[in-house]
Amino acid sequence: MSNDSYHAKIKEPQGDAPLVFAFHGTGGDESQFFGLAQDLLPDAGIISPRGDVSEMGAARFFRRTGEGVYDMADLARATDKLARFVDGIKAQHPGRPVYGFGYSNGANILASAMIARPDLFERIGLLHPLIPWRPDPAPGLKGRQVLITAGRNDPICPWPLTERLAEWTRAQGAQLATSYHDGGHEVRREELTALANLLRGTGAERAA
Repeated sequence: MSNDSYHAKIKEPQGDAPLVFAFHGTGGDESQFFGLAQDLLPDAGIISPRGDVSEMGAARFFRRTGEGVYDMADLARATDKLARFVDGIKAQHPGRPVYGFGYSNGANILASAMIARPDLFERIGLLHPLIPWRPDPAPGLKGRQVLITAGRNDPICPWPLTERLAEWTRAQGAQLATSYHDGGHEVRREELTALANLLRGTGAERAA
């Protein structure tokens, strides 16, 4: 297995359907969101990798030293690896639309990739992301469709940091949609509806 690879669950696309990358949360695996992606876009190609870092047996995409405290060197490594992985899959399907979504740790690695490589995905769904640093400008995000979902009382992802990420994303010129609720780190039905709208191209920008 090459350094660019992950253990992944993959379904080939049908017709001209897009590719959808699904990224699990801490302790999840390649099956966590595979079925959801398939339900949302039945003809799409689905690529769901398993994180290559183990935190006391729980799979993650990059290391951390505490809750909300990232190993930034390992995050840089993981972001580069993910970008190479996505580039490799895209090269096998030239010209096909490419979307991505992730939850919690999966949203964080996807957000890091979005910041570093705005060209990777055309539509990006970030469910309960936590980006504890201030990203540099990423003008390549202009026109990209981004969804951010969150709970205002999420103990893992502080609400002010969610707001800051949303403001940054909007400032880059991305087409931002949001779905917020008053709960915590759980994913609620309205978030899945917003994700479906994003992937199917039926969503509109709104603040909730």
